[in-house]
Amino acid sequence: MKKSKIGKTLPVSALSKGESREEMDELGPIGTGGTPSLNLANHFLIAMPSMQDPVFGGTVVYVCEHNENGVLGVVINKPTDMTMQVLFERIDLKLEEGPGLESHVDEPIMFGGPVQDDRGFVLHTPGQRYSSSLTVTKDIAFTTSIDVLEAVAAGEGPPQMLVSIGYSGWSPGQLEEEIGRNGWLTVGADPDILFNLPIEERYTAAMRLLGIDPLMLTSEAGHA
Repeated sequence: MKKSKIGKTLPVSALSKGESREEMDELGPIGTGGTPSLNLANHFLIAMPSMQDPVFGGTVVYVCEHNENGVLGVVINKPTDMTMQVLFERIDLKLEEGPGLESHVDEPIMFGGPVQDDRGFVLHTPGQRYSSSLTVTKDIAFTTSIDVLEAVAAGEGPPQMLVSIGYSGWSPGQLEEEIGRNGWLTVGADPDILFNLPIEERYTAAMRLLGIDPLMLTSEAGHA
């Protein structure tokens, strides 16, 4: 997994407020670089059942960006022990009372990957503009700036979101090599799985997008 710098994002332990746009724009691969011949942005990476990796075994990764600098994604089915309520307390943001906020309070924070695992990253439905966001599709955006959580705290945040600690990164050609070794299946992402499906059902649901029953799967590769 790539350990390169992605820039200043949402630190969980000591999140600073008022960072400038210039500071937040040190985003490495986000929004820069050309498009590779195989572009897996807005795809799910599904770990093969045979994968024994302690970090990625049994995971589904949503790919936010894939360009000549590499791949950036977020694991969507590996919850941490931290809830949204605890996160907001740690970063000194008070959740205002309002419709829809109660649905976020007890949501678990995902383990997004091993890179910058002291910082937060937010996948969400587009709408309001934030300081440092990448629009992946018309249905999904990826934000690394604190203003998205400030909006949530004020009751003005995106209606659907997934917050993670850390992200998953691959250097150029690394993910393609792992796919070639039958480490991952790939399929176009479904926002309903990403935002609405219970966490424990996401792996099986992603497999079913390929028409696969995980219990019947061998180590054969498959792509969509």
